[in-house]
Amino acid sequence: MQANYGLPQISLVRGVGVEVWDVQGNRYLDFLGGIATNILGHAHPEVVAAIHKQSQTLSHVSNLYSHPSGVLLAEKLQSFVGDQSARVFFCNSGAEANESAIKLSRLTGRKRIISTLGSFHGRTMGALSITGQESKRLAFKPLLRKIQYVPFDDLAAAKRAISKKISMFIVEPIQGENGVVVPKPGYLQGLRELTTKHGVLLAIDAVQTGMGRTGTWFGYENEKITPDVITLAKGLGGGLPLGAMIAIGDAASYFKPGSHGSTFGGNPISCASALAAISVLERDGLLKQCLEFEASLKREIGQINSVLEVRGAGLLLGIVLKENKAKDFAAKLQAAGVLVNAATESVIRIAPPLIVSPAQVSEFVQIFRKVATENGY
Repeated sequence: MQANYGLPQISLVRGVGVEVWDVQGNRYLDFLGGIATNILGHAHPEVVAAIHKQSQTLSHVSNLYSHPSGVLLAEKLQSFVGDQSARVFFCNSGAEANESAIKLSRLTGRKRIISTLGSFHGRTMGALSITGQESKRLAFKPLLRKIQYVPFDDLAAAKRAISKKISMFIVEPIQGENGVVVPKPGYLQGLRELTTKHGVLLAIDAVQTGMGRTGTWFGYENEKITPDVITLAKGLGGGLPLGAMIAIGDAASYFKPGSHGSTFGGNPISCASALAAISVLERDGLLKQCLEFEASLKREIGQINSVLEVRGAGLLLGIVLKENKAKDFAAKLQAAGVLVNAATESVIRIAPPLIVSPAQVSEFVQIFRKVATENGY
């Protein structure tokens, strides 16, 4: 393999629920969940059964035709949006979903896009262009032109930037890759008012916050808004590659035959996996449960001396350390049997599967406290 990921320190061979094992037989608590992707953990029996059943009928259908799993999943997403005008385009990843949103925005006749500093929207050339992290963009310039970045959670800056020349304002409800940064209440509502005033598309990047991870289906619902565009991936496929770009209202009619496409987008097996995952999330009340875990984790981890604060929503949390030792801390946690990642120099991000149990949450807290104490953090 190429060196873009660096050299992994462990190789995983098996997983059940929130637990995984490496080639040497060591067990780990997976509190990263494929970076918010394995929404029901590993080898969930209902997801496995759905994948197996679908693979026995259709494994792939080109976008020249429809198939039941794709239609049912689109209907389900439309119901979560709560707007009958919503229309779904399926792709394979968050970056592709955001590329689709960029293309959709061009069909307004305007070319300018506003994004936020610190944002992450993907690594393809278009998605990278709207990612507000210079360190990730620098080596690949020139990128798309007419992209403007404004500070996150700053309505005054957004008001100065938004005009009738702008096609789209894209924003994450919580900035995951930037260290799980949460805006103040009213921020998304303010953006909705500003974009509506100037006829600008408001796109919500729910790739990391979506599919119940933050306690709601997309992560913006507490602000009582309806965006024009929603992008999804990660947890959507129940662990398999699947992304979606949902357009609402007038934006739902912008794509015409030939406007866009994806060979593998909406693959029947991925859609069947997604439907099975959604069924479990709804039946078992996992969205409500993840809010309960949020409260206990913030309380327990927040009491540890080396921790400045715990921020985020549901089971997308950023543990902010008092010192810039997140990478070393994450490595020590891995050695102790817990998988997390250092989102920034001072923030450890956790995104465990929503099926995590109280006992596993307690085990995570105990190991975290032990590592912090033994290493003088």
